Formats: sequence, C-alpha cells, structure tokens
Amino acid sequence: MATAGLRALLDSVRYEVLPAKSTEDKVLAHVPRDVVVTVTASPVKGLEPTLDLTGRLAANGYRAVPHVPARLLRDEAHLKDVVDRLREAGVDDVFVPAGDADPPAGAYDGALPVLRRLSELGRPFARVGVTGYPESHPLIHDDVTVQAMWDKREHATYIVSNLCFDPRVLGEWIARIRRRDITLPVHLGVAGPVQRAKLLAMATKIGVGESTRFLTRHASWFLRFATPGGYSPERLLARGEKALTAPSAGVAGLHLFTFNQIAETERWRRTVIDRLGS
Repeated sequence: MATAGLRALLDSVRYEVLPAKSTEDKVLAHVPRDVVVTVTASPVKGLEPTLDLTGRLAANGYRAVPHVPARLLRDEAHLKDVVDRLREAGVDDVFVPAGDADPPAGAYDGALPVLRRLSELGRPFARVGVTGYPESHPLIHDDVTVQAMWDKREHATYIVSNLCFDPRVLGEWIARIRRRDITLPVHLGVAGPVQRAKLLAMATKIGVGESTRFLTRHASWFLRFATPGGYSPERLLARGEKALTAPSAGVAGLHLFTFNQIAETERWRRTVIDRLGS
C-alpha cells in the first residue's frame, strides 16, 4: 500500500473494546488520548457496564463512544436517562446499532426508531454512528441493509462497517452504497492482530450463554486467526488499498476490533507507522 494512504488510515483509528474488569487499566496504559475508544454493550449484561466504562474513560480525557443498542432500551424514559447520563459525562458521540437482544428489552426492535427519537430530542450528540454490513447479515437481505442506511442517513453522521476479512467485498460494498447516494463517511471495521488463544479466552469470559453464542456465530473467525498466514490486518489493507483509499470511497479511518487485545493492537499500529516513517 502507498505510504500516505496507509498512514492516513492508521492515524485515524477507533479501538473497539469490551467493558471487562481490566479494560480501563489497559486503555490507560496503552492507548493515546487522541485515539477514539468505543465501548461495546452486551445483551446479557445490559447497558450499565458500557455507560460506566464510557464515563470513566471520558473523565480520563478520552473521546469515548458508547454502543447504545436499540434492543437494550426499555422505553423512551430509559433512552432519555441514557442521553442525560452521557451528556453529563461530556460524551458527544454515540454508536446506535439494533443490537442482538432477543427478545428486545422494550419497545425498540431496531435502530431507526431510536435515531428518530434522538433527532426529536434536539440531536443531543454531535456525532451518531450506525452499522453497515459489507458481508451479508445472517437474518437480513443485503438490499434491506443498504436501504436501512439510506433511511438512517438524515439522523446519523457516520457509518461503521461490520467486521470483514475480504478486501474485495469491502471495496464492492463501498462502491455499492456510494452508487445509492449514501454519502456518510465510513469507518472500516477491521480486526486487529488477534491471537486465537486470547480471542478464545476473551470469549469464555463474557458469560456462558453469551460466549456460546459468540463462538457459534463467529466460528470462521477462529479459523482465519488460527491458520498460518491466514489473517493480517496490514495485508488486508494493502490488498484493498486502491478501493479503500480513493477519495470517492469516503473512508474516514479504521474501526479496529481489539477483542480487548489492546496493547497488542496499539503496538502493531505503532510498528507499522514507524516502519512507514522510516
């Protein structure tokens, strides 16, 4: 990949972390303050761990972005409470996916009604992210996911693409949504330099039922990470360089799934940046 293109992507990153007991210490020890940190939410544990960690990270000077899945919100009063709490913590950026809670905790079964309600509340956050699906969603047709982004565009300010390992698929998806006049900037969802053993250990710590669901839904991830030469974030970016760094693509940066391998992810990023600089 051309140095300038790779540097631009690596200089504009978001690290996705899980709200585990050790996450705050890992972020404080290894993540620079200019790196955005997004905090996932669990359908088993609910929003509280996410909101708590987000507030603590914001207090430590990070731009912390909570995931607020629609299906974890009980009702409008709960949504207002979440908004007030995040605003009080100084949070100005939220990511609003539909979420995996089944059944939903309340009245919201998708992201769009929540996004509309946030707009009705005066758009309390300067930045609002929504999900994009480069690879087919297991339950939703591709045309429907693209249409959903179109419907959400007036309420959102950016898209985060779901995890994808295929640069060709990523490039084709970006071209497709741009042809549909979806102009929101995209943060590319890319796995960091994940070690299979640590990924498995992380999965088993997030709760028995939830980890079983995680492993069942993402078995192919483990195969990719375990195969010698099977996955390299740098190789993925290099192979997709032309499509991913073209001005028409509107790629704002990388959304790196750390799976809480935070030190390893930052060390990889700095190593690549230093090598490019030399």
